[in-house]
Amino acid sequence: MKKLLILALVGLGAQLIDGALGMGYGVTSTTLLLLAGLSPAAASASVHLAEMGTNVASGLAHHKLGNTDWRLVLRLGVPGAIGAFLGATVLANLSTEGATPVMAVILGLLGLYILIRFALRPPRESRARVSPHRKKFLVPLGLVGGFVDATGGGGWGPVTTTSLLSAGRTAPRTVVGSVDTSEFLVSAAASLGFLIGLGTAGIHFAFVGALLVGGLLAAPLAAWLVSRLPARVLGTAVGGLILLTNLRTLLKGFGVTGTPTTVAYLVVSVLWVVAVVIAIGRHRRNPAAADDTQPELARTTAS
Repeated sequence: MKKLLILALVGLGAQLIDGALGMGYGVTSTTLLLLAGLSPAAASASVHLAEMGTNVASGLAHHKLGNTDWRLVLRLGVPGAIGAFLGATVLANLSTEGATPVMAVILGLLGLYILIRFALRPPRESRARVSPHRKKFLVPLGLVGGFVDATGGGGWGPVTTTSLLSAGRTAPRTVVGSVDTSEFLVSAAASLGFLIGLGTAGIHFAFVGALLVGGLLAAPLAAWLVSRLPARVLGTAVGGLILLTNLRTLLKGFGVTGTPTTVAYLVVSVLWVVAVVIAIGRHRRNPAAADDTQPELARTTAS
């Protein structure tokens, strides 16, 4: 019971982060599940099963608020589902020993990307409510995002949301709403791939339920959180946390101990602190420019 309560809190915390940034649920919750002792495949499978429920709630909310471009949902979500199924199949067939450092590398790189991205140059804003992007851009983006999401236990948001927002051609509320809605297809395909590859072995459905409950409870709180904290600062802090946490797994997987471990922790910690200071400083100097995605994003990222 104690473990289920902790996992519910993990789901709640991950959803708060995801709601504030439009990304981060899978990366954050998978990282913490790995620390709790689950295998990489079981952790990713559990997260994707739980995400199916939160994706439905999020998609319905975004649709009612008019934040969804359904053409973008399909053009991004269908290739994303294909990529996620392939990624789940790959991860399910890796040994735990082989998969752990692979997932740590993916999660660590995603954490580094989020940290640098939000500290130095947060996504720009556009007001276009219908995405102008064509299939030649969206199909490869969906394939890569889906594959990374399944193999890394998260990454759909960091890959797709950030890529679309950084292009600056679609309104943030439309990007977030459409990406969150399309994520149901990705989560369903990844879950199917894991169930075919693993069966139900290693998947704790009580863990899935706990993550789901925590995520659903956090959705309204995320809307409040994003209205109080600048996305630039929060994104930088979360990216550093993900990077530092997965550094531990990566070093352990490669048998690195002693002084090199201490040096690695010190370097990453200093990088993290410097990035957070830069983010805070830039936000204070020009709050509007530092969080130019927030007028629309703050009302639509509780997902």
